[in-house]
Amino acid sequence: MGRKKAEEISETPYPSPDEGTVVCVVTEPMGGNYVKAMCMDGKERKLRIPGKLRHKVWINVKDVVLVGKWEFDESRGDVLYKYSRDDRKKLVEGGFLDPSLVESAGEL
Repeated sequence: MGRKKAEEISETPYPSPDEGTVVCVVTEPMGGNYVKAMCMDGKERKLRIPGKLRHKVWINVKDVVLVGKWEFDESRGDVLYKYSRDDRKKLVEGGFLDPSLVESAGEL
């Protein structure tokens, strides 16, 4: 009654970056619901984890996230979505993510 069958579960596509958003790799936790991340546009940003994601999704170092850039401050942003491992492979194939950025995230 409360469970869905395997064929009823539809695979939702991952959100791809568009204008105002960028793909980033988390480099270090800062505490207080903030993380530092290196983004695909070459900038390092301080990201805020909003309340709707805070208790549902754990964000760790080397996680790939979709970030909404702040209009008034280019060095800040909000985490909109955390990509899974499968989504990460699709992002690399689609050219949205540089694989060397993920490898170097822990060393920064």
